[in-house]
Amino acid sequence: MSSGMIDILMITYNRAEYTRLSLSRLLDTCDDSCRVWIWQNGNDPETLQTVSEWRDHPRVYRYHHSAENRKLRDPSNWLLSESDGDYVSKVDDDCLVPDGWLETLREAHIREPRLGAVACWHFLPEDYLSEVAAKKILKMSDGLRVMCHPWVGGSGFLLKRACVDRVGLISKRESGITGYFLRIARAGWTNGWLFPFLYQEHMDDPRAPHTMIRSDDDLRRHLPLSAKNFGSDSLSKWEAQLRRSAVRIQAMPSEVEYYNPIRQAVRKRLQRLFPAFDDPAHKYIQALKSQS
Repeated sequence: MSSGMIDILMITYNRAEYTRLSLSRLLDTCDDSCRVWIWQNGNDPETLQTVSEWRDHPRVYRYHHSAENRKLRDPSNWLLSESDGDYVSKVDDDCLVPDGWLETLREAHIREPRLGAVACWHFLPEDYLSEVAAKKILKMSDGLRVMCHPWVGGSGFLLKRACVDRVGLISKRESGITGYFLRIARAGWTNGWLFPFLYQEHMDDPRAPHTMIRSDDDLRRHLPLSAKNFGSDSLSKWEAQLRRSAVRIQAMPSEVEYYNPIRQAVRKRLQRLFPAFDDPAHKYIQALKSQS
């Protein structure tokens, strides 16, 4: 197997308990071909202390502290612009990556030059629906299988440096990582989740073993940004939203043209009148709602 260098970003912010677990796990999965870059947002004393405990770890390569919460684009572009690794990655401070994930994803890149971003799956095994996802699972070089999608989640992925060299940095128009991965897909690379899935634990999922969200009060105290954006103000609503998100990813088309901004705008307007219009996930989402 190639020993191609991997540069991995972790952005930490006000989540000391999760950071302690996620950073420790990440470092445990790294070998001497891995370099961890830590960007600390904010001045939360406990999070700063937690991060400082790992500053001298041999796999910690760079550290940056921003008193202002610079969110995602600036920290990501710090890595993308200054890294000289063969691959770049990011692991969120609320995720626990599985053993061997880097070696497995790197081997997938070696076997399949068409891969752009290939990732660990951040939902639960029970969220996988074979009859829904089957049409998206592509057999690639040497028997490699990937559940293809124009973008993957922002944690537990491995991206070729060649993609960054081709498309550049995350632009101001791309507030999140989704738009950036879409640009990579439009440039001709294939993104997706390695299949069978490599499962990373998303600790903001109330069903996860290490979650701190086990009640409505917990959700209010530790409200994830995604839950806030979706208006999930109770544990049951947040769990339902996560299940819907998993189904939607599996049901939606792999073709990048489907996500053309003009097509999306037209589709959104028509779906106000006809909710099922051009939405392959609609019937599966309705089935989930009927079960709740």
